[in-house]
Amino acid sequence: MTAVRHEIRLLLNGLKVALTDVRPEETLLDYLRLARRLTGTKEGCAEGDCGACTVLVGRLSGDALVYEGVNACIRFLASLDGCHVVTVEHLQRPDGSLHPVQQAMVDFHGSQCGFCTPGIVMSLYALWMRNPRPSEQAIEKALQGNLCRCTGYEPIVRAARAISSYGDPGSDPLALERGRVIAELKAMRDGTCVEMGHGRERLVVPASVDDLAEVLEAEPNATLVAGSTDVGLWVTKFMREIAPAVFIGGIEELRTISESDGVLTIGAGVSYSDAFSLLAECIPAFGRLIDRIGGDQVRNMGTIGGNIANGSPIGDTPPPLIALGATLTLRKGARRRTIPLEDFFIAYGKQNRQPGEFVEAVHVPLPAPDAHFAAWKISKRRDEDITVTLGAFHMELGADHTVASIRIAYGGMAATPKRALAAETALTAKPWTMETVEQALPAYERDFTPITDMRASAEYRMLAAKNLLRRFFLDTSGTSGPVTVERYEEAV
Repeated sequence: MTAVRHEIRLLLNGLKVALTDVRPEETLLDYLRLARRLTGTKEGCAEGDCGACTVLVGRLSGDALVYEGVNACIRFLASLDGCHVVTVEHLQRPDGSLHPVQQAMVDFHGSQCGFCTPGIVMSLYALWMRNPRPSEQAIEKALQGNLCRCTGYEPIVRAARAISSYGDPGSDPLALERGRVIAELKAMRDGTCVEMGHGRERLVVPASVDDLAEVLEAEPNATLVAGSTDVGLWVTKFMREIAPAVFIGGIEELRTISESDGVLTIGAGVSYSDAFSLLAECIPAFGRLIDRIGGDQVRNMGTIGGNIANGSPIGDTPPPLIALGATLTLRKGARRRTIPLEDFFIAYGKQNRQPGEFVEAVHVPLPAPDAHFAAWKISKRRDEDITVTLGAFHMELGADHTVASIRIAYGGMAATPKRALAAETALTAKPWTMETVEQALPAYERDFTPITDMRASAEYRMLAAKNLLRRFFLDTSGTSGPVTVERYEEAV
């Protein structure tokens, strides 16, 4: 184990903060409102859905400083060691005037009751800092995680388009102070492991992946917290105790993503946002799927490794990863083993993971240039909603246009993410025609027995799953009309 300290260090707006009494379940939102009286950050849903609690968190990525919007209601305070937290109060200018984002919201009537406004301002602030003249598509994507029940969104979108007419992000305090903030955060990241509390109050922030392995060997029943987009709800909605809690979001070795010899290796701590660019470039359909996962705040926090390790039957990334033939590296102490991802999911709530073992990386073979890959998510609303069912398809055709190989995986159709093995068998070596597809559809009844719940009936899930295979055929057969009409494309 590396050296140990017993305090969480962070920057809060312009202040250095050292905390010695942090509880494992203490959220950033409660700390801001109750301990610091920074009440501009609101609690709306307490589950990372409405965006009223949005703040910016600056973190070091190598030598660069990256600011991202996050949901303070489900972000744990202990996960912010070595970070810069920026709240809406920090936007006020020395002369008391409004920030360009705020002034644009006022002038374009982007606020009515005002409860959601601070969160919207912070989301637009993050967008403006990285893209001063965003397209309407970029604005709408930045606002996916912010709900407003008063105005509709058009005045907010107009305000977002106008921000740069009120100021230049290059002269914004977050830009002017960047060098100083980087130096202060580097000093805080001193390579030590943070340990705090005992029993129900115990938390650990490992400094390295080796520290993590050592901690879990000693405490195999600890709760691992990466992005907290799910664990946060365990606390805020189900009042579960999570101690001893081990916060791994700051381990740089787990935040790497690379491509070598046709395989993407994604560290378990890589967020959806960090993975987006490379995944969208190498596997475009996967990039489009990531845009459907939560809002920006959730994508900035949530990790692909956590989505896998959590083992939910409606996790969004396992089905496409299984369809692509991904493998998983698990680590316990100094020992590693690699297994097919589909073998990781055993039963509902049960994964192929030994006590003290953790997900270290996922390895994703890139589709061949002539292969066909698609992944589609069905949900009640398009953006920021939980999956009803999600189908992923990876197929290679032979020279005679027969199915040489096909892998089909679904979420939401069984107790775990699961392949449609009977349907795959019914399709393999057959001509790739709609007739073949229709003949294979009854095999779904052998592959899956979906349930009825608040999101959908079993009958709806089965029909939707079958229709996704029909959609895959249309998508790969050169039909004259569009199979998917995107929001910014004109239908023909």
